[in-house]
Amino acid sequence: MATLDTDISNYRQLLKHYIEIRDEQSLYGAEQISKAFIKNNVPPEEIINLHIQALSELYPDIPTYFQHSMNFLLEIMISYGIAHQEYRSLREEQSEIKSEIAVAANMQDTLLTTMKPEIDGLDIGVVSVPAHQMNGDYYHFLMGEDNSIGIAVADVIGKGIPAALCMSMIKYSMDSLPKSTLSPRTILKNLNRVVERNVDSSMFITMFYAQYLPSESKIYYSSAGHEPGFHYNAKTKTFEEIKTKGLVLGVSPDVDYREYERTIQKGDMVILLTDGVTECRQGERFIETEEVLEVIEKYADLPAQEMVNKVFKHFERMQDFHLRDDFTLIVLRKEV
Repeated sequence: MATLDTDISNYRQLLKHYIEIRDEQSLYGAEQISKAFIKNNVPPEEIINLHIQALSELYPDIPTYFQHSMNFLLEIMISYGIAHQEYRSLREEQSEIKSEIAVAANMQDTLLTTMKPEIDGLDIGVVSVPAHQMNGDYYHFLMGEDNSIGIAVADVIGKGIPAALCMSMIKYSMDSLPKSTLSPRTILKNLNRVVERNVDSSMFITMFYAQYLPSESKIYYSSAGHEPGFHYNAKTKTFEEIKTKGLVLGVSPDVDYREYERTIQKGDMVILLTDGVTECRQGERFIETEEVLEVIEKYADLPAQEMVNKVFKHFERMQDFHLRDDFTLIVLRKEV
């Protein structure tokens, strides 16, 4: 307070000095006082009031109309000061929220980390990029006791920190399942119970779960309302949609999921993705599924990881480097 009183006294002296001389030194002094007012959170209406008092003391005979005009300005600045204080509080709250989201995003990366497995005869490529700080997409790999590999791709209907917490619960639920039970229909049935019991009714999860058995060259899969994948036939060089049926996770406690299977030949690819890939936009136009497959085929001769990276960069450029939705793409290519 003593420092503030000194600044007020300096303000009066500087104002008198500037009115009489109007030099740069006075303006520099005013700039320093302004910084002191900001540091001490002096609201703008108090500065106007200080100015009025200083003028009255320096010039007692100041015209009445000028005094009225200054009082008018003071009333304006009172409303302005209240709005400005609310704005500053909002900025501080936003800064805190951004900081919390950044911490949550880092925690999400740590909690949901999954290792891409190294499987003889299978080339795997993965790219998963959030549209914002928090990722509403999720993918996970599980290794079975029979040398099979489980691949989960999911999308939370809902974003932000609640979605991240939901995904963390899903991951640890999957990790707790017996490795001898990697059947896609069983995985989804168990996860559905977990989601239905523990996740808010306004939040649902779509998931595609596949199990690849190298010994049989077959892939078994089930879906809980997820975006369909694609099977690329290397012999005919054609794509076939992997059609499935199944209710999204969390809607009903008792749901049975149908399991499908298909044989994978040498050079074939299985493409798993989220709707952030198939619903990319070019301007206001949603791209067609055929366009996605054309881009994938364009880079089909590259190693799987390089392929998915190229595909992502293509659609990132198409959207002017501003993703509208989380983008997740997984490619499995059988090499032998």
